[in-house]
Amino acid sequence: MNHEESKLLLKNWYEEYCDDIFQYIYFMISDYNEAKDLTQDTFIKAYEKMSSFDGRNPKAWLFRIARNMTIDMIRRNKKIMLFQHLISARAKSAESPENQFLFTESEREIIQVLQSLKRNYRDVIVLRKIKELSTKETANILGWSESKVKSNLIRGLKAFKTEWEKEGYSNGFISEL
Repeated sequence: MNHEESKLLLKNWYEEYCDDIFQYIYFMISDYNEAKDLTQDTFIKAYEKMSSFDGRNPKAWLFRIARNMTIDMIRRNKKIMLFQHLISARAKSAESPENQFLFTESEREIIQVLQSLKRNYRDVIVLRKIKELSTKETANILGWSESKVKSNLIRGLKAFKTEWEKEGYSNGFISEL
């Protein structure tokens, strides 16, 4: 693939996956501006590493780059701020990005419970249940087997439910998981 073909392909991927990548990163770090920067950096890194793309699943490949870059940033900053915010699955609208991050009370409750879980559980719950990726896509992004994704999802949802009940929350979100 030549330079111009790579640029065009990446432009198409950016248009298709940018919002999802941004939301994923934002779930992990809860910093709007940093998430914007890391989203851009993800696509720059993808362009630089285009020769390593195997041609199969660009979405999973981009999510993996985003995840690795975000984890690297967290390690560099030595901050533990994963999943401090949750964006409910809203239809894309003309709302400004800032307005899309206003949370309902139940979303804040979900955020609080997600924060209390192990990182593996948070990763798999966000990817499978919030971002609605397939088991195969999630496994590819996390570098896990599909069976590990399934078992961590089951354990994570159980831990989520336990923490949810411990906190005394009462809305019906838990039944949606």
